[in-house]
Amino acid sequence: QVQLVESGGGLVQAGGSLRLSCAASGRTFSSSGMGWFRQAPGKEREFVAAVRWSGGRTYYADSVKGRFTVSGDNAKNTVNLQMNSLKPEDTAVYYCALKYYGGSYYSEEAYDYWGQGTQVTVSS
Repeated sequence: QVQLVESGGGLVQAGGSLRLSCAASGRTFSSSGMGWFRQAPGKEREFVAAVRWSGGRTYYADSVKGRFTVSGDNAKNTVNLQMNSLKPEDTAVYYCALKYYGGSYYSEEAYDYWGQGTQVTVSS
């Protein structure tokens, strides 16, 4: 089993920044990468960003490109999400997830383990 624990959520004004972190423990051997998704009230969960361990390639949703930066450490099984220029529409519960091989980094179905989520609220 794998456990994922997120931290760093909170309340911030529009234009501000937050940094989310996620640490994975347990049987993380052979994972291919980690990612972030978010779910706003009344909406489906959506992809935000991900990092692939091999080569360090990163993936972003169009809505966060240029504002969010994902980074990770395969050896430590951690992934971070630096969020700048936050907007009220970024308000959501943010989940980190761990992926083994197969499937698209953009698709939540490709991820095998999920954290409990951390709330991010951006006030206008």
